[in-house]
Amino acid sequence: MKGFIVVLAAIVLSVLAIFSVDAGLYTSYALLGIALVAAIVLPLMNAGNSPGALKKGLIFVVGMIVLFGISYGLAGSELNADQMAKGITENTSKLVGAGLIMFYLTAVIAVIGLIYSEINKALK
Repeated sequence: MKGFIVVLAAIVLSVLAIFSVDAGLYTSYALLGIALVAAIVLPLMNAGNSPGALKKGLIFVVGMIVLFGISYGLAGSELNADQMAKGITENTSKLVGAGLIMFYLTAVIAVIGLIYSEINKALK
């Protein structure tokens, strides 16, 4: 029933988005809010049924935080004159670099995981 309500709300908000750009922006904000609430609340509701799944989720979140820390440490904060003229700060440059490095690392980890999975499946 909960999933039906979320899907129904998404459909209604998507139909409203057709009528104007402002409605589209507000719809995307509302859908983002619904997704954030669902991503936070639903795992907590299911934690009572399966504490092991909550532990795995917590390990994943801690792993992503550690990965971001590594990415942030590797990111540079160099700026040229053009970037400074646009108002980009060293912190902004470092955060963007960290985001890019984290994307690259997660992509490499995903590809390695896929290759490992296929090889492991082929050998069994």
